Amino acid sequence: MSEVPPRIRATPEAESWIERLRERHGDLMFHQSGGCCDGSAPMCFVAGEFRVGGQDVLLGTLTGNTPVWIGAAQFEYWRHTQVTIDVVPGRGSGMSLEAPEGVRFFIRSRVFSDAENALLEAAGEPPRGRAFGE
Repeated sequence: MSEVPPRIRATPEAESWIERLRERHGDLMFHQSGGCCDGSAPMCFVAGEFRVGGQDVLLGTLTGNTPVWIGAAQFEYWRHTQVTIDVVPGRGSGMSLEAPEGVRFFIRSRVFSDAENALLEAAGEPPRGRAFGE
């Protein structure tokens, strides 16, 4: 294994919802907080409607070039896990775009293997908000 594993993924059902929301609202972004609003649910916003902080960490992008950010403190807890955004029935209590649709985005995760962690470490730290002029 020599390819750096992605820190962020989405299930096919979540990708479908992201595309639906993108068609309706335009470019999107996610922010994964450490407990604000709907617990630790990933929050989906129209791109630019959530201000990314200088210490927020870019986990990667999903379908439609949708960036997924995570708070720096939360990243320190989750840096050794691959995060997968899924979607489940039910309505969250946050401000996320999918809330009125009767579904909510949900996090699933798995711990990276030792080999994957070594590849991620060799690749260096992921970009932070300050690298994007945020």
